[in-house]
Amino acid sequence: MVTTTNRVLEYTTLPQELSAVQGRNLNGRVAVVSGASHGIGRCVALHLAQHGAAIAVNYFQSPDDAETVTQTIRSFHTDVLPVCADIRSEDATQQMVNEIIEEFGRVDILVNNAGINRDVCFHQMTRRAWDEVLSVNLAGVFNLTRAIINPMRQRKYGKIINIASMAGQCGATCQTNYAAAKSAIIGFTKSLARENAEMGIVVNAVAPGCIETRALQSLPKNERDKLLATIPMKRFGRPEEVAQVVGFLASDHSRYITGQIIGINGGQYM
Repeated sequence: MVTTTNRVLEYTTLPQELSAVQGRNLNGRVAVVSGASHGIGRCVALHLAQHGAAIAVNYFQSPDDAETVTQTIRSFHTDVLPVCADIRSEDATQQMVNEIIEEFGRVDILVNNAGINRDVCFHQMTRRAWDEVLSVNLAGVFNLTRAIINPMRQRKYGKIINIASMAGQCGATCQTNYAAAKSAIIGFTKSLARENAEMGIVVNAVAPGCIETRALQSLPKNERDKLLATIPMKRFGRPEEVAQVVGFLASDHSRYITGQIIGINGGQYM
């Protein structure tokens, strides 16, 4: 049985295995990470910063967590800008992007990570639960990408990495709203990649499976055990493992990869 601890979620310095990757291959790059105050987004922001990128830390409802991430990034001697914005709002998102470009001059890397879940079986799902998930997980991706794509096209350079989910590939019980949004992100990724390949912009997605985040921690032990039994590797994934793949996709090592969905699920979905 895997024992989950708060260490994975609350660390303020990177695990040795994450920081051991040699080189700062993102030096001079500017990255925006939505939902960067905790969980996978937090780890992605720290990883990109550790490899030299200046980071815009987007958050909305967790100012204390965002401040912790910001201070950690500063300890890497890397530029950082915390930006509070509700990405469900097109105006608020555009204002945030304007602030980021004013501060850093451009955006090279966009990680669409922000997401929520409102899990309930569909026959009991309210329209509010449907709309809340779609507005953040899908409309938020539209708003942020739309605000950044034209400056990227003008510069003929950009890396866009969308955080999808295994649920969007194979479905998930009591998550029709979440799975619908994540499945749409997969189609969005492939279409955007085709449209922008000639403009020097690559667009990819990662599809995490069961990752040790607060949502997974909140499950009863019997539910965790059931999930664990379906994973060939017999353990849950770690946020830093997702961050490492995002870091590769954000780097120039992935310049000939676009329109791809990379599963990070321990073999749970193949």
